[in-house]
Amino acid sequence: MTIKIGDKIPDISFTVMGPEGPKPLKGSDYFKGRKIALFAVPGAFTPTCHMSHLPGFLAKEKEFRKKGIDAIAVTAVNDAWTLDAWLEASKAKGKIDALADGSAVFAKAVGLDLDLQDHGLGLRSKRYSMIINDGTVERLNVEEKAGVAEVSSAEKLLAQL
Repeated sequence: MTIKIGDKIPDISFTVMGPEGPKPLKGSDYFKGRKIALFAVPGAFTPTCHMSHLPGFLAKEKEFRKKGIDAIAVTAVNDAWTLDAWLEASKAKGKIDALADGSAVFAKAVGLDLDLQDHGLGLRSKRYSMIINDGTVERLNVEEKAGVAEVSSAEKLLAQL
């Protein structure tokens, strides 16, 4: 079942890059008492993710903060090293948090997993954006097609605040 507005985010662990390497981070710890703009991509460095989706959130980072967003985070079915390298290469490190979901545990738990085996990509996450306030989904925008970042764009999510 797909998560919907008003639902609590499932309490699973992501992997984040720390000073000494990857470490687990419980979702309940990350989302508690904070308002987060979360977006998900099928994969770091893939064309739409790299050239459209992430850059939109990076460009609008200050506007999100002015509207009460405590942090912007991206999740993908990639390992923490890949997401960290992607943010570094995109000059987004320190501005956007990377929540690695390497085994698609979060994607499956929220019902937004995407089977891209026919395209050689395996199990991934659908492309979406959401506002999470203290662990509860307030806004949710899911793309119909993985290669498009329109309804889940930074501009659309910002307009919902």
